[in-house]
Amino acid sequence: MSRSGFLLSAWPWRSVCYLLTGAVTGVLALVGLVTLAAVGGALAVVLVGLPLLVVPAVSGLPVAWVERRRLGLVDLDPAPDPHRPPPAEGLRSWLTTRLKEQATWRELAYTVLFAGLLWPLDALVFTVALLFPLSMAATPLLMATIGEGRETKVLKQWTVTTWPTAFGVAVLGLLLMALGAYVLGVAAGARAGLTRLLIADPDGDLGAKVVELSRSRLRLVDAFEAERRRIERDLHDGAQQRLVALTMTLGLARLDAPPGPLADQLAKAHDEAGKALAELRELIHGIHPKVLADYGLGAAVADAADRSVVPVDVDLPLPGRFEQAVEAAAYFVVCEALANVAKHSGAGRAQVSGGHSGGRLVLEVRDDGRGGAEASAGSGLTGLADRVSVLDGRLSLSSPPGGPTLLRVEFPCEVTELSEAAARFA
Repeated sequence: MSRSGFLLSAWPWRSVCYLLTGAVTGVLALVGLVTLAAVGGALAVVLVGLPLLVVPAVSGLPVAWVERRRLGLVDLDPAPDPHRPPPAEGLRSWLTTRLKEQATWRELAYTVLFAGLLWPLDALVFTVALLFPLSMAATPLLMATIGEGRETKVLKQWTVTTWPTAFGVAVLGLLLMALGAYVLGVAAGARAGLTRLLIADPDGDLGAKVVELSRSRLRLVDAFEAERRRIERDLHDGAQQRLVALTMTLGLARLDAPPGPLADQLAKAHDEAGKALAELRELIHGIHPKVLADYGLGAAVADAADRSVVPVDVDLPLPGRFEQAVEAAAYFVVCEALANVAKHSGAGRAQVSGGHSGGRLVLEVRDDGRGGAEASAGSGLTGLADRVSVLDGRLSLSSPPGGPTLLRVEFPCEVTELSEAAARFA
């Protein structure tokens, strides 16, 4: 409405249609409610109409259905249906589900309010803001036809007998129509907002968007992990095998070459190929270690602890396997934490502990270093927190100056595959 072209746009007429159809729908709703109540009450005297008393309770459903569609006249956002599908087919299941829903009773309350109060307000605003100014704007036409050029009445109240007065009233009517367009817009917007508040369930729509956002986020995580595994597999089966073959070829050529500059160059090339192969293996291991895919999180953490520069004690009893995304995120949290311990803490020893309980996987990495770790210090903690939060996990850090440092991470997850010991116990 704040735009300069509002009066020439379709929105004033959409507002008119919304208020006019609201008045018509309200009259129909009032007639329907009175009829249902009268018929059900009369038949209830002879116990025949008791089942019919359920009908007024659900009479708000069709009214709300129509109202959600009418919202499209003045509101471009779709109005979500707050009702859930019944668990089984049949009228009994449908009625039971609807009568237990709060949305059904909200819609019934809205229907009563709509039939008793709102539609008269719609009709009043429509009459005052449009019909009255339109009648004034048509004064010259009415004077020329009905009044035969002599006189006419304005809004059944004031008599106009001269043409200048008639045209003056028409100009005033046009100005009031322009003002009435804004009044209609305000009234229609307020009515639409009230309707959406009562029957469109904005919280349910927000909840559905949150659920869909969470699902799409998990799909992205799964796709990311699948891509990592594909890269690891391609490097392992392709580039690594070629480097192994190159290293063997250089080794054989080194053995066959006579002593001299050529043999020295072959030896140097053989050593460089060996270093490249070692770096490639470390890269493959960092992308997605095979021990994690084959044996699970416990074995992968133990392997990372064995490769750590700082001695690490591992106490991580796990009942089995978890989702691939959870295992990968937990493993890389431990690896990053151990790398930070080796680079920044000056610790003499570290410990990785945790377990699974109450539907949550908990991991803790401690060290006896100098402490003072901060996320803003470039230690990768911000990236770890982002990776954990994608899976609805939590990461906390306690690192006072002087130490010790404790990194704790939690993932909500369930066991997808029991370990052999747990399976035998079960």
